[in-house]
Amino acid sequence: MLPLEGMTVIAVEQAVAAPFCSSRLADAGATVIKIERPEGDFARGYDAAAKGQSSYFVWLNRGKSSEVIDLTTADGKNTLEALIASADVLVQNLKPGAMDKLGFARERLRKDYPGLVICTISGYGDDGPYAERKAYDLLIQAESGLASITGGPETPARVGLSIVDIATGATAHAAILEALIKRSRTGEGADIRISMFDVMADWLTVPLLNAEAGNSPKRMGLAHTSIAPYGVFRSSDGRDILISIQSEREWKKLCAEVMGMPDLPNDPRFANGVERVRNRALTDKTVGDVFGTMTRDDLIKKLDDADIAFAEVNTMDDLSHHPHLRRIEVETPNGAVQYPAPAAIVIGEDRPYRPVPAVGEKPAANTRKTS
Repeated sequence: MLPLEGMTVIAVEQAVAAPFCSSRLADAGATVIKIERPEGDFARGYDAAAKGQSSYFVWLNRGKSSEVIDLTTADGKNTLEALIASADVLVQNLKPGAMDKLGFARERLRKDYPGLVICTISGYGDDGPYAERKAYDLLIQAESGLASITGGPETPARVGLSIVDIATGATAHAAILEALIKRSRTGEGADIRISMFDVMADWLTVPLLNAEAGNSPKRMGLAHTSIAPYGVFRSSDGRDILISIQSEREWKKLCAEVMGMPDLPNDPRFANGVERVRNRALTDKTVGDVFGTMTRDDLIKKLDDADIAFAEVNTMDDLSHHPHLRRIEVETPNGAVQYPAPAAIVIGEDRPYRPVPAVGEKPAANTRKTS
């Protein structure tokens, strides 16, 4: 039996943040009823990478039923009311105030359905000067300051995936599970409010505290602001290898066993982490010059043998063939699609992943499993 079997989730959702949350609830066995406009969630049209379907939608909507409801009509509102009345969880990320205008104010729902766990996802929360603003992933990356510490020295950059949406969905998922645990003890539901801005501000605590202490983070690409060497170096055959030196013991091993320079740590310019950061250009050049004399295979063997932390700077093509990539196979309206498996592995539980619905479809159970 899966953890959330027997529970019903109503998801008045679109795009990424709320669907990420509800997809994880569906994976755990909950019956997730996705409320869609007659034209469907607009995320269905984001791209056509998954057998002609949106990669976002196929990823984030497995295991759900699609219920087409026109919430501008009285019949539509009555249908949603009946669904909520029998639900355990309501999660929604419509624009601020939309549910209230439709007659589904949280205060009213809490009164009528005291055991209901309600989770509302917004851009900036309920109060404050930006509360009514629309908010999307890249907008919050910019507004929160995340973009200012991402990329190289020349210009701010977007994190290369929808990190704000995903982080917000994961935060909502955790909060809902906490509320369900509490409800199992008290019988009381919850009114959870999660803003995308708050999620990113929380995640940005370390760079913010450093900035407020007068040490504003600098954009350094694939390097570390306070550790050296910690960055990318190229082999003689053109492969980029990222190494991380976290201690003086590791630095000495790198010098002796990989670089063949056991006396280098005695040089005052490289004697400790502070000096190596102060002399970062020289540190990186010294390491880079030696790495550049070795092939990728020779360099990786030396790093492995010396137990130095490293990674190759891979592409999506490399990830596609990575030996550690686990996949699941999920049925979709256009056929089975394989993509990365959820990270959590529960020993002894061979978890099924149910199909992705077409607009208005209530899919049958699927038994596809992790591969």
